Order: sequence, then C-alpha cells, then structure tokens
Amino acid sequence: MAELKAKIKFTYEDYKSLPESETKRYELLGGDLVMIPSPTEYHQRISRNLVFILWRFVQERDLGQVYDAPLDVVFGVGEEREVVQPDILYISKQRSQIITEEEIQGAPDLVIEILSPATADRDRTYKRTLYARHGVKEYWIVDPEAKTVEVLVLGKRGFERAAAYGEADRLRSPLLSGLEIKLEGVFQ
Repeated sequence: MAELKAKIKFTYEDYKSLPESETKRYELLGGDLVMIPSPTEYHQRISRNLVFILWRFVQERDLGQVYDAPLDVVFGVGEEREVVQPDILYISKQRSQIITEEEIQGAPDLVIEILSPATADRDRTYKRTLYARHGVKEYWIVDPEAKTVEVLVLGKRGFERAAAYGEADRLRSPLLSGLEIKLEGVFQ
C-alpha cells in the first residue's frame, strides 16, 4: 500500500519565528523553507565590487538605496507571502516607502543574484518568475564561473533579455541611465 506524505507548508509567521542565526540563512519560497548556503570568498568579492560601484553611483546622484544580503524582501500578502534575500538590491528614492526597519516590503527596482552551484537553477527559474510577477524592473544574473552578467528587464510577459555581458565588456543598465561598469574589475 502506498504511503501518503503530507507536505508541510511554512507561513510567513513560521519564517519570522525562526531563531536568528549567525551561520544559517533561509528564504521562504512557495511555502518551502529553503536554507541558503554560505557564499564562497569569490562570490563575496564579486558582491563587494558590485555593491561598491552601484552604491557610489546611486549616492552621488541621490537616487535611492543599495543593500546587500542578508536583508529580507517580502513579496505578497497573507498566507501567500514569500521571502527572499537577494545578493544585492536597489530601491529608488521614489519607492522608499517599501523600506522598513526590518525588511523590504515589495519589489526592489533592481535585484542582482550571484549564482552558486546550489542556487543557480532557482535563481534562473523560480526567482526570475517571482521577481517578474511582483514587478522588479531589472534583474541581473551574475555567473562567476562563466564571468558573465545577464541583464533582464521587465516586459509585458515577464523578463526579457536586454543584454548579456562578458568579462571584457562594459555593462550598461537600462534602469540606471549613465551607469557603466567595467566587468573585468568586478570579476578580479
């Protein structure tokens, strides 16, 4: 006789009741509690380089705020809430009302995910759909192994590829006019 296994669906309240940890990070995706592995040193170097460039650009022009993980971004309401911790995110000054003391409540203008073997599939599929559904305007997928950045912009049917850049290229953001990033410096 076949056994039926009940799938446990976690709620936002379950997520918020988790004990804080210095070593473990989680996301709440579709009712599943997903542990995020610790990033590698190279991942952190790439993240730092991008945050520094992006933060300087945004601050010099008084455009808004730039954050890096861990910071909860909450999508949806009630039982359907999902919580992610993007590697990097930008929120324009015009949308600063979504920033609270504890979390971001709604879609950042820009989300950047740096792939790792454990998260690559989820970042390319589930999160891509999640971010588009909730209105993230621009999504960068950074591949440390291939040394590439795919820039996606929100269209009528989800994200559309604006450009793909390699290590020798200069990335240009459709959202942040004037931002130009020499990627060789990011991937060093």
